[in-house]
Amino acid sequence: MRRTLDSADEEELVRRTATGDRRAFDELYRRTSPWLAVRLRRRCADDDVVADVLQETYLAVWRSAGSFAGSAASGSAVGWLWTIAANRLIDAFRRRARHAQVPAVPLAETVAPAAEDEVMAGRVGQELEQALLVLPPELRQVLRAMVLDGLSVRETSLLLSVPEGTVKSRARRARIALREALS
Repeated sequence: MRRTLDSADEEELVRRTATGDRRAFDELYRRTSPWLAVRLRRRCADDDVVADVLQETYLAVWRSAGSFAGSAASGSAVGWLWTIAANRLIDAFRRRARHAQVPAVPLAETVAPAAEDEVMAGRVGQELEQALLVLPPELRQVLRAMVLDGLSVRETSLLLSVPEGTVKSRARRARIALREALS
């Protein structure tokens, strides 16, 4: 059985999880949780929040794997997992913001915003922001994954469901376009 799971891709593992296959779920967790934890930590410096989000994410995967397995428009399983995790992280930030309205944590224990939060808050120069906006969406996605998220070519390939060569060429085209736009 283990050999069968080793050869299964993430989409197949999600489909098997949808049928209640605990081994497939365990294998999906083994393959994806380290990557997902790294990606979440790039957005949140609080290890407790990251651990909670991971737990909530995989609980949601276990409960709703059928919704992925039954939809051809769901995209890649890795992208689906990230969408669930990102939504859970946003929920955690909202909960934290609500609790911050009533001071419960001493200032010394507050968590600095992640780099992406600063980017999204508009602390990036106007020129770069405008240059990014004119890039085609597929080039922006590659830049976001590789630069902001720090993913490798392989991880970006899995996330976006495109071949590694496509990731490389899109990254090159995006860099060239940004250089031209900023010069």
